[in-house]
Amino acid sequence: MLPLNPKSYDDALQQFSWDIPQRYNIGVDACDKWAEQDSRRLALIHIGHDGSVRNYSFGELLEMSNRVGNLLLAQGVERGDRVGILLPQAPETALGHIAAYKTGCIAIPLFALFGVEALQYRLKDSGARVVITNAEGAAKLAQIREHLPDLQVVFTIDGAHDGTLDLHREAARHSSDLTPVDTAPDDPAVIIYTSGTTGQPKGALHAHRVLLGHLPGVEISHNLFPQEGDRMWTPADWAWIGGLFDVLLPSWHHGIAVVAHRFQKFTPEAAFQLMQDHGIRNTFLPPTALKMMRAVVEPEKRWNFQLRSVASGGESLGAELLDWGRRTFGLTINEFYGQTECNMTVSSCSDLMPVTPGAIGRPVPGHQVAIVDEGGNVLGSGETGNIAVHSPDPVMFLQYWNNTAATREKYIGDWLLTGDTGSMDDNGYVHFMGRNDDVITSAGYRIGPGEIEDCILQHPSVKMVAVVGAADPQRTEIVAAVIVLKEAYEANETLKREIQDYVKNRLAAHEYPREIFFVDELPMTTTGKVIRRELRQQVEAWRRD
Repeated sequence: MLPLNPKSYDDALQQFSWDIPQRYNIGVDACDKWAEQDSRRLALIHIGHDGSVRNYSFGELLEMSNRVGNLLLAQGVERGDRVGILLPQAPETALGHIAAYKTGCIAIPLFALFGVEALQYRLKDSGARVVITNAEGAAKLAQIREHLPDLQVVFTIDGAHDGTLDLHREAARHSSDLTPVDTAPDDPAVIIYTSGTTGQPKGALHAHRVLLGHLPGVEISHNLFPQEGDRMWTPADWAWIGGLFDVLLPSWHHGIAVVAHRFQKFTPEAAFQLMQDHGIRNTFLPPTALKMMRAVVEPEKRWNFQLRSVASGGESLGAELLDWGRRTFGLTINEFYGQTECNMTVSSCSDLMPVTPGAIGRPVPGHQVAIVDEGGNVLGSGETGNIAVHSPDPVMFLQYWNNTAATREKYIGDWLLTGDTGSMDDNGYVHFMGRNDDVITSAGYRIGPGEIEDCILQHPSVKMVAVVGAADPQRTEIVAAVIVLKEAYEANETLKREIQDYVKNRLAAHEYPREIFFVDELPMTTTGKVIRRELRQQVEAWRRD
């Protein structure tokens, strides 16, 4: 973790050193150690669909996860077996993870809204023996069960269903005493499947040390987390690395309570209400959530929220959202950067460093980040290249599951390539340009979509926007903008020209969108990122029509 009370970023950098113990288990660290110190310490605040609230102490989590762990062992699950967890934010989601880690199994977080094809691929590729889910998930699994020869048992949290066992009833029959498996930091703990840009998803296999590797990034992005009174929440699902290892497990490493609530449909008003009602002090809000919340008029006058830190990552925020955050929350949103294979390696921290518009932050203490060329050579200040992280690193994945070729391709020498393009300035700030396949090449210019999107977003008519490159015989590509308008505005040619001139006047002539398309919604991943590959395909189809 970061040194206590560093005076500056440089001070934190100089004082930091990794402390990775010889034996380490995520489940013991995130649950058992606190239960043994104070069994009544608050761990989880779960808010049901009906607004009901149930608090869970670390002592309760210890007892319940031990019973689930013994249940897994009684089913013949062995060390290294894979356990799928197909649930939204819920107590049982956390219990499944803790039980899997303490029994030496490998957890597989699965997004509750996955369709049957997505589930079949991940469960078959991983060879999962057990899945913990609910009635909705069980119905999906029933459709593909015959294609999953390794899947032996399905537990459901809301009673037994056809072909499933009732998790709570079965676990209650087992002892609350469990001796956790003695694991090393490098022992496998979790497989998180990446969405990827091409081909089938790849399973990023992480070791138990991945939680320790996340800590400095979480601490710095939340302005020296934890502090007295902190309480964490995110709308991001715990099936993704952002919800699981940026929020839930790091908070529990520090003994900080987490608020859990599954929105049937995310609305900004409900998010503001939840932050007020449950005393949220720290939150990870993906850029899409922030953009939706930005559309609410004067929320600071309608709700009494008391946030201490807001972190965001996944896409560059831009000056407009940062300014809105200062007006609304009374603080500077800290951007962070990473990916499933190697997360939380770059971050802002308004308490330790000036925020530089257009930059996503500086390397988090403990991580060596550089811009490298295709040969793995470190580039100089201001030069554009691949954002890379030096190996070894505690937060870095072990390998892609069943895919040694893809694992090799992820590295050049000792540098892990993120697949993103950027540059680093004289002060060590990283400027994100885009995915390698998202950078637009137009008339010899390399154009990142983020700056253009930020500019367009400032136009009063625009609710959301994504920018992609569209093929052009003369310029190689042109800039195309896909825009969701606010309700009060009508899509027409006059508005198109107005937005084009708006960008021309604020950025540059070569960066304005030569084509604009108005849509009702943008294609998004389940974690709130624009699916630019799909968007490019849509743009090309519209242009042909």
